[in-house]
Formats: sequence, structure tokens, C-alpha cells
Amino acid sequence: MNKVIRPKSISKIIILAIVLFVPGFLYLAMENLGTHEYVKLPVYGEKKLSGEMRRVMGRERPDTIFHTLSPLTFTNWDDKQVPFLDNDTTVSVAHLFYTKDAAFSKIALDYMDKLATKFGSKSGVHFYSISVDPSDDASALAPIAKQYENMEARQWHIVGNPSRDIFHYAQQEMLLNAAKDTQDSTRFLIDDQVILIDGKHRIRGFYPMSQHSEMKRLEDEIKVQLVEEVRDNPMRVEKK
Repeated sequence: MNKVIRPKSISKIIILAIVLFVPGFLYLAMENLGTHEYVKLPVYGEKKLSGEMRRVMGRERPDTIFHTLSPLTFTNWDDKQVPFLDNDTTVSVAHLFYTKDAAFSKIALDYMDKLATKFGSKSGVHFYSISVDPSDDASALAPIAKQYENMEARQWHIVGNPSRDIFHYAQQEMLLNAAKDTQDSTRFLIDDQVILIDGKHRIRGFYPMSQHSEMKRLEDEIKVQLVEEVRDNPMRVEKK
């Protein structure tokens, strides 16, 4: 006599099949059709298409060439040569100042001191206070630096005398205003912005120091950028 499969048994079989096969099907569907969403900061500066395609998450996308900063060398406050944007730096935070400015520049340095203290334990973040005054050599920078502690341990560099024209570099590469004051030879006209630079030397943010909320945003976005660096370059970050 043939055994009759009751409706109740059929229901159990269907439920078991759903439990066994649906999760796997959904996983494969998401891997092949879905997208991974992460918080990513914008990239600033001129962008253009290279004319080539690259594969991202299994999809072909037009390759984009972004504005990047070229590395250069500064003289640090301790008279040592400091490479800016060398290969060992993951995230860089930079701003302009000059030693003869007791107003804005002093505020900027004090803020950078707090920022370097907060992130100094993270080897992937370097801080640069860059003087635009050609006369700011190590002897001029040292008294400024000695007002602060543990500069080297916190990876904070107070630098001057770059290997290239700093005004041209600030304007064309850092995308910041920097010029001599034509009315007063002891003064310079500089932006109050801090810039955030990623491991590919691209600018990922501008933050006016005159706005407290923007400084808080900078702190948050340093963390966001560090996550992106780890996600996109795990081997390079692990070596730090």
C-alpha cells in the first residue's frame, strides 16, 4: 500500500527547504546584485576621466583621475628634514601659519596641539603646521615648537623652508590662499583652513578654524578617513 503524504508533512518539508535554501540564495543574490555602502568623504579639486575602465565590486566603472598633492620636503623646527606626504603617511592634517603672527597663527597652533594629542597614538596620522614665511628657518620655528610637548611622539611637525615655492604650492596643490601682504612686508595673507589629505594624497576636507563646529567635524572625519584607509589598504596600514 502506498504511503499517503499528509498536508502537514508537506508543510514541514516546505518549511525545511526554505530554512536550508533561502538564506544561501539571498546571500548569493546580495553578493552578485547588491552594493556595499560605506561612509566616504568627498574628494576635492579638479577631476577628469582617464578614458579607461576599472572594476569595482565586480562592476566596470569609468576611471577618474583626481587632484593630488605632490610630495615635497620641509625643514622641521629641530633642523631635521621632514618629507611631506611620504609613503609612510596614511592620513595628513595640515594648515598654514607664520611665526610673526601672534593672532590667528597662535590659535591655529594651539588647536593643532589639541588635535595631535587626541590622535597622536594613531601612527597613521601626521600633522603639519607649515610656515609661509621664507625667513622662518629652524631658529625661528624652535621657540614656537618648544611651547608644546612631545612633538615627535605625536607626529606633529612645525616646518618651514620647503623645497619648492610655498605660495605656488599652497595655491595650486593645497588649494589654499597664500600671498604676501603688499601693504606690510611682515604679514602674509593665508586661509584659516585645515585640510585633510588621504593616503593617495587627495584632499578630503576643508575645515575653517574660526568655526568650532567645523573643528568637531574634522575630528569625526579623521576617524572616517582612517576607516577608509584600513578598508582599502589593509596590508599597507598593518605595516605601520
